[in-house]
Amino acid sequence: MTALLELKQRIKNLYSQYEIYILPVLRFVLAMVYFIWINTNMGYMKQIDNIFIVLILALICSILPSGVMIFVGFALMVAHGYALGIEVAGFMLVLILFMAILFLRFSSDNNLVLVFTPLSFGFSVPTLLPIGSGLLCNAFSALPAGCGVIIYYFIRFIRVQHKLLENPDVAIADKLKLLTDGIVQNWGMWITVIAFIAVILLVNLIRTRSFDYAWRIAIIAGGVVYVLMIIAGGFYFRLDIDVVTLIIYTVISVVIGLLLEFFVFGGDYTRTERLEYEDDEYYYYVKAVPKACVTTSERSIKKINGSSAKDERPAQDNVVSYANPIFHGDEKAVTTDETAAPVERKKDIDSVDFEKKLEESLKNL
Repeated sequence: MTALLELKQRIKNLYSQYEIYILPVLRFVLAMVYFIWINTNMGYMKQIDNIFIVLILALICSILPSGVMIFVGFALMVAHGYALGIEVAGFMLVLILFMAILFLRFSSDNNLVLVFTPLSFGFSVPTLLPIGSGLLCNAFSALPAGCGVIIYYFIRFIRVQHKLLENPDVAIADKLKLLTDGIVQNWGMWITVIAFIAVILLVNLIRTRSFDYAWRIAIIAGGVVYVLMIIAGGFYFRLDIDVVTLIIYTVISVVIGLLLEFFVFGGDYTRTERLEYEDDEYYYYVKAVPKACVTTSERSIKKINGSSAKDERPAQDNVVSYANPIFHGDEKAVTTDETAAPVERKKDIDSVDFEKKLEESLKNL
């Protein structure tokens, strides 16, 4: 546990020190993965299905605000739809504008969740998206999450029906009806949308409560509710659902959510304190949960070798010290030889006549 806490602290220190460089790199990687996913699942217009185009767009998104990534992704989707037919591009454009006007404008701070939603399906961990959004964002993140689910299922529907949609012999009205049915009557999509919204609201509600281990309880409850809603919806609409795979990937998502809770929150509930105080107008009841952290020691190693000592010694010998006795008129002998011993004057005590000195002093009396 101590090793994990030290790793967490080192990551936080590294991020705080190099945040100005890390954030553009993360936006670049996210944009590149998102655009590659769009080209892989659509890829009908060969001119933009190019890795160099993807890298240029990702580089642009890395230096601009995160919202630009969403609109660039929408532009790629419409362009690929145009390669299938003008009616496909028009239908997708209307769908995007409908979502942007009615939903996305209320959740501008959390709209990046729309980018993560199809990627969570692409990495087979869809449960992780509502759990992570409920932990890290507010309740309004349910809006872009639901829109992201609709985008994912609509792109998958187009991929299945692209032969029919690009057939010029099919009437435009029939294509529009097919696209409309792919949205309205796609019960699996609506079940997933409802499950995502419910899990995000539930996780966010539990996570913001004041009881102990609220984050962990929210993660586990979100995973259980998602599985139950998907199974219940599939049973009601008679949809084929691989329950075993659903449970396995949900467990993986829950484990990742617990790791996320450790690195983002990491409260130490064993040292929880409840404080009560008041002022002139209010009573305050505060619950303080300290963060689980450990101090990392900073080690500095100074290398000392013989050559450095020899280099420093002549410099010290050349320093003139005014504490030297020669500057104070001392009668001691001063020599330049370091091995020479100082010469001291000795008084000849035996040459003094103490009796004579005593008689002179008595005469004076």
